[in-house]
Amino acid sequence: MSDAPARFRRLAWRTVIGKSPRSVAGQVFLLQVALVVLLVLCAVLALVLQSRRDTTTEARRRSVAVAETFAHAPGLQQALALPDPSAVLQPLTEAARKAAGVDFIVVMDTHGIRYTHPMPSRIGERFVGNIAPSLAGKVYTESVHGPLGHEVQATAPVEDTRGKVIALVSAGLKVRHVTSELDRQLPIILGAGAGALAVSTGGTALVGRRLRRQTHSLAPDEMTRMYEHHDTVLHSVREGVLIVGPDGRLLLVNDEARRLLELPADSEGRTVRELPALEPATVELLASGREASDEVHFAKGRLLAVNQRPTDRAGGPGGTVVTLRDSTELQAVSGRAEAARERLELLYDAGLCIGSSLDVVRTADELTRVAVPRFADFVTVDLADAVLHGDEPAPARDIMPAARDMRRVAVSGIRDDHPLYEEGRLIDFLPSTPQARGYGAGRSELVTDLSAADGWRAQDPERTRQILDYGIHSLIAAPIQARGVVLGMANFWRAKREAFDAEELSLADELVARAAVSIDNARRYTREHALAVTLQRSLLPRALPEQSALDVAYRYLPAQSGVSGDWFDVIPLPGGRVALAVGDVVGHGLHAAATMGRLRTAVHNFSTLDLPPDELLHHVDDLVGRIDQDEADANRTGEIVGATCLYAIYDPVTRHCVMARAGHLAPALVHPDGSVVFPDLPGGPPLGLGGMPFRTAELELAEGSQLVLYTDGLVEDRARDLDEGLEMLRRALAGHPERSPEESCRAVLEELLPERPKDDVALLVARTRALPPGQVADWDVPRDPAAVSRMRGAVSDRLEEWGLSELGFGMELVLSELITNAIRYGSDPVHVRLIRDRTLICEVADGSSTSPHLRYAATTDEGGRGLFLVSQLAERWGTRYTPHGKVIWAELTLPDLSGLLDD
Repeated sequence: MSDAPARFRRLAWRTVIGKSPRSVAGQVFLLQVALVVLLVLCAVLALVLQSRRDTTTEARRRSVAVAETFAHAPGLQQALALPDPSAVLQPLTEAARKAAGVDFIVVMDTHGIRYTHPMPSRIGERFVGNIAPSLAGKVYTESVHGPLGHEVQATAPVEDTRGKVIALVSAGLKVRHVTSELDRQLPIILGAGAGALAVSTGGTALVGRRLRRQTHSLAPDEMTRMYEHHDTVLHSVREGVLIVGPDGRLLLVNDEARRLLELPADSEGRTVRELPALEPATVELLASGREASDEVHFAKGRLLAVNQRPTDRAGGPGGTVVTLRDSTELQAVSGRAEAARERLELLYDAGLCIGSSLDVVRTADELTRVAVPRFADFVTVDLADAVLHGDEPAPARDIMPAARDMRRVAVSGIRDDHPLYEEGRLIDFLPSTPQARGYGAGRSELVTDLSAADGWRAQDPERTRQILDYGIHSLIAAPIQARGVVLGMANFWRAKREAFDAEELSLADELVARAAVSIDNARRYTREHALAVTLQRSLLPRALPEQSALDVAYRYLPAQSGVSGDWFDVIPLPGGRVALAVGDVVGHGLHAAATMGRLRTAVHNFSTLDLPPDELLHHVDDLVGRIDQDEADANRTGEIVGATCLYAIYDPVTRHCVMARAGHLAPALVHPDGSVVFPDLPGGPPLGLGGMPFRTAELELAEGSQLVLYTDGLVEDRARDLDEGLEMLRRALAGHPERSPEESCRAVLEELLPERPKDDVALLVARTRALPPGQVADWDVPRDPAAVSRMRGAVSDRLEEWGLSELGFGMELVLSELITNAIRYGSDPVHVRLIRDRTLICEVADGSSTSPHLRYAATTDEGGRGLFLVSQLAERWGTRYTPHGKVIWAELTLPDLSGLLDD
């Protein structure tokens, strides 16, 4: 009953595919018996041949050993040097021949003339054999017909100490002696063959019995049809199939696998590492035997999806089965998707990298760097020269048919030795060039083959020849345009990759379009920056006023990133005094520059009132508050201007300096001995906050001291804190008392400022002078009308001493009027001071705060004409208030200023 299913399956197969008179097992048994017999016969024959070969090999080996041994024998070279070498060598070779078991040992010279031979009659004759290889230093074996018959011989060279061949030694055996050895082995070989035949026949019977069970006694035609069905299915599928054995040997390959991998016809049975057509990655996968699922491998221009599984999971034989599927078309679709992804990634990176600053040249350089090498091998950017100055270029129709005044502002590439035009070059493109056509039409130009572009080559024949020789072969010239205006051209060049195509032309357009917006923004910013700098410089002092109290030098540096509101001023005041002011307005651009101009004008105007520093800052604070309120009402943004200011007044007569500050940094004071201090100046709130008073500080400065006023851009930076900046300023100023203010400005900027300052910097350095006592005269005046005449006489005498007697009449009239008013309308004490500076200054002080006013007197008025006479005789006159009253002053022009200053 147990054999019923097997019989049923066998019957079913025979019903489908037919019957055969003899089973496969029976036929295989007969075939195997015949094969075994044949193999045994072949084995016997092979053993005979092998034995003969081994015997011959042994004969050759023995001949070589004997010849080499005798060639290196001690005393051989000395014997060869004797007059009769045969007498010595003949007995030695015969003894050695018998001991070594060879038939002959022959010693000969390099011409083949024998010194020795088993047959003495042969001595002196030429050796039979080829001695050329031995003369070249090699051991040579051969079979020849010599004096002893058919011989196997070996010839070895005899070399002296310098390696020169001086003789030859040949040893060998007769062939019949070699054959006799084989005859003695033949019975053993035949006996072994008979035993092998018996064993093999028995083994074949066992194999046939086992095969009968495994094939279920199927006939050959049945097995053939089964194989045909299997072969049809295996080779008709569209997937490649390989079966690899556990030792890495290729057991089966179907047609599709052979086609996909381009395997040779004899690939089955070879190890996968021996197949030259396979890629290394594929070989490693097939040899490893590991599982793989849809791994992509490159093979002969195709992308194959490879799956690999072991074959021994269900108890089958070891090894792996591999299936291959051509996924090239799918990968092509994926490749296009990958190209699109890379394109989007490039555009995304361009959006991040281009436009990081508001600098036209830097933005153009960022465009070149983001496109190399991901899109082009070389990129150049040419901008209209007007764009670099912030202006819009002339319309293309006005400059066609050529693109003129194009400045090359950026060049980037995979190598630096390219022959393209260098940065900074001004280029006029001919109408025939792609750049000119693209510039005029506002659309990109694609040149796939520059060698055939005659219009491009006409631009510069020598340069274009160098470009072509360099290997650059393809070009995209894309216009950089924003708001309908073409600003320049971006040129993309390729040398190492394939030429640009139409699809890449659109990518270049998108890339340049993103950069064009940033370049245009940078251009507009450049223009605004230039306008702001021009405005700010026009609002700052163009030249320092003439005065004798201070030696002054200054520096103003606008920020590279935007103009701020830094400012300074030097204002001459009555009495030979000088006011120094420095300030900073919060913000950048035209608004800050305009606000700075308003503040400087306000400070300049308030200084004409000769107000103390604290009162002047109070008035400016009110002005800034009103500006804030007006702008807040107009813009509804609540924008606060915000400003700081430092105001100082220096008197060269008393050497006193009075100063106050509103939110500004304290000045640096350099003493005549070179030491530097920062005076303890009371702080005040920034301008515009209101509600807080400003306080003054008064310093007495030695002659030759330097007062250094500056804005925060000099000492503050993101890379350092304020204290560090102040310490750097102190070090830059200290230890150089002999330096002029101009040299101090230069040293401070070199020490503290980077190459491109990020904030405006205003720096003012003033060296103090003192007015000599001989140029100042003081008198206390009693409140007596009679004192007026005495003062006129005293003043006349002093003017006589100063050599200014010609000014005596005018000065007496002015002094009489001012002293009379002080005695009549003022209060004690009355004091007169006369100062000889660039002008002759007369000051009358009293304790009253009432100020006289100039008016036109009627014909019937008895008074009111005094101040009118003063205004007519004096160059200037005015009133200033002091904590103890007022001072009325008047200035008269000196007749010869240069001569007085030389005294």
